[in-house]
Amino acid sequence: MSNNMQGILWALLATALFAITAAMAKVAAAHYHVLQILFFRQCFVLASALPILGHTFPQGFKTKHPLLHVFRLLGAFLALSSGIWAVALLPLTTATTLAFAQVFFVALLAAVFLEEKLTPARITGVLFGFLGVLVVMRPGMDGLSSVYTLVPVAGALGAAIAVICVRHLSQTETTATLLVYQAVFVGLLAGIPLFWLWKTPDLQGFFLLTGMAIIATLGQWVGVKALRLGEASVVGTVEYMKLIYAALLGFVIFAETPDTFTLLGAALIMFSALYMMRQEQRQKALLKPT
Repeated sequence: MSNNMQGILWALLATALFAITAAMAKVAAAHYHVLQILFFRQCFVLASALPILGHTFPQGFKTKHPLLHVFRLLGAFLALSSGIWAVALLPLTTATTLAFAQVFFVALLAAVFLEEKLTPARITGVLFGFLGVLVVMRPGMDGLSSVYTLVPVAGALGAAIAVICVRHLSQTETTATLLVYQAVFVGLLAGIPLFWLWKTPDLQGFFLLTGMAIIATLGQWVGVKALRLGEASVVGTVEYMKLIYAALLGFVIFAETPDTFTLLGAALIMFSALYMMRQEQRQKALLKPT
């Protein structure tokens, strides 16, 4: 089996794990605050990073760009907390669809802050992607179809800010440093307000929160393995399977049926992202020496 095929299989597993995490978060958010759910998750991410932390301390905390880390951590916190909040407020498929706005925010921010070229293919993809987002949100004379649709879009912007910062930081910082900073400081941002927001879970709630955190952490590690085995452009296309997983879980667990606008918007978003990937693959192939 080729490395790309192995990467695709691992990516399919990772997206399934993240979709299950989102469904569990939707159940948990009915009983616990978003920050308490995020805190549980970050505790397990930190536990998985402890071996790296032990080997790299104190060097793992040394950085040449502290301000970039601040923006990256704020973006990651906004993305993670909004992701949990979004599935609590919206149907699972709708929240998942709007979260893919991250792809287009990354393309725009990369052009501004990383001086990456905004090619005609990227411009076309961004325009179709935002059209898909607008179809799902359905703005009109009476406002949005739901003001809550702004929550996953805000999370997508936060995720894009984090991605842009990581792209810059990865040139000078180690993977261990990036992992340790997010595990520790996002956990602190979520944990400090819990002095006022904490709700002690019963046994069932504890298993729900713990299971969700374990599955999310496992999904992160499986996702990294997929990217190590397969090409990013190939593995990245599998990310859109999350929409199918979310639709199935939403229907089976929450009796949710995506409406026509959500399905049309999802199709436009998937088309635009796959179009950008395909055009960039062709561009790279043309630039390769023969």
